[in-house]
Formats: sequence, C-alpha cells, structure tokens
Amino acid sequence: MLAYQTPPAVEAPAPPQAPAAVARHWDLTVGLINATVQLDQPTGAETRTVGTGFLIDAPKPDGTPRIVMVTAGHVLEKMPDPDMRVGWRIAQADGSWKFDPQPLEIRNEAGTPLWTTLEGRDVAVMAVEVPETFARAAIPLAWLADAETFDALDVGPGDELLALGFPRGLSSNRAGFPILRVGRVASYPLTPVSAFPTFLMDFTVFPGNSGGPIFWTPTARRRPGATEPEHPFIAGMLSQEVIVGTERLELGVVVQAQYIREAIALLDRAP
Repeated sequence: MLAYQTPPAVEAPAPPQAPAAVARHWDLTVGLINATVQLDQPTGAETRTVGTGFLIDAPKPDGTPRIVMVTAGHVLEKMPDPDMRVGWRIAQADGSWKFDPQPLEIRNEAGTPLWTTLEGRDVAVMAVEVPETFARAAIPLAWLADAETFDALDVGPGDELLALGFPRGLSSNRAGFPILRVGRVASYPLTPVSAFPTFLMDFTVFPGNSGGPIFWTPTARRRPGATEPEHPFIAGMLSQEVIVGTERLELGVVVQAQYIREAIALLDRAP
C-alpha cells in the first residue's frame, strides 16, 4: 500500500497575464534561486536538521510591506530550539558571494511557535525581517498559482517542473545557493485543488529538500500540443518523499500553491 513518509530530520488570483516584455525579462528561475535559502538547526556536534525556505513578497491588506518565509511545517516542527539559522548570502565587491547564516527566532520564550500553519497541510509561513537584498529578491504573491491556474494553463501529467532545495544539506556552491532539479508531473488528475491538494512529481527527493519551491518557467518542457503559458508560476511546495515500507520510490509530494496562499491569508487574520 502506498504511504507517504516525512523525510528524516537532517535536514490569489491566478498569476497575472503579464505583458510579454515583462514575462521575457523576468526570469523566475534566477529569481527563485535568489529568494530560496537554507534553513537549519544543529542537533549535535556534527548533525543538524536541514530544510529549504523561500521568500514571498506579500504586503499586508493595508499595503504595509511584508516578506513571508514559506517552508514545510514539519521542517520547523523538527527544530526544538527557539532559533534556527537562515543561510543568507552577501554579494562581495569582487563579484563573489559570502555565505552568512544568521539566527532567526521561530519560538518565543514560552516555546510557542511563531509560524502559522494551515490545518491538514504541511505548509508553514511566517513574516520575517530580511536583509535588503533578500527583500528585493522576494517573489510577488501573484506568481503563486491558485485554484484555477492548472486548468487555465492546461498543466497535466508529463509536464516538467523545476525544484530548488538543499539535498542532504548540500548547496550548489560555497556561497550557499540552492541546487536546481527538474522532474515531471506524475499525477492525474490535478484539479479540483480541493479534491487533490497535493500531486506527485517524478524526481529523487532527499532530506533537506522539504519546503523548496516547485515551479514552471519556459525552460521546462511541456507535453506535445500543450499551450505554453505566457508567464512563469510557482506550482507548489515540496512536502515529502514517497516511501513504501523502506523503499524510496523517487517521487516527491507537492502541496499545491493555493494552500500557500491560504496560509498567508491566515497571517492577515491573526490578531
């Protein structure tokens, strides 16, 4: 029987119909690379819990600027200490980058989590103060798919999607940038979202990938005959891998982006 298993701890409206010029010059791949960070918390002298987070530019209802960090709920739940480390990156004058992890409070003095979750969904969001370069890199809320996006853009099984993360806590270089992967949608049907809140993606998942963004850009291939969308979009967030018994099936479980939207909406209703 198929079972989903959480990786072990090492670890709005539809996207806007952007003008063609904006769609061409706004590269979501590079944008999301810049907006994706490693999250970790030491669990021993040489061990740590690792996950992935990404930043969304989600202003408050009154227009006040706000940056929201998105990750998998189980990533934060597996971090018992009040602070985690966020792997910020700093551009240097010579063109190089410096990896600069800094603490971020995730629980208050009473031990109460500072993040917000959506019941029944492995999604966690929290408003965060970030370095200015990361505030500029945060992805606009409108680029998150909603409940109608997959139907409107004819997304289906076999379409390629891209993923960013830190498998086994590894980054693509010493600067701490995430590793880019590609896989194919392995589920059918994908809608309605209310009936199918997650979908499967055919690629190998490792501890540390949890919480990473899953997205489409024109660099990803589509099924023959499918209409290519005019703009990129974030399809969801990687939650976990599929395991049957002790066998890893090289499939990832993706939470649909609509539920990231709903989790962020809960922030707006918080006292």
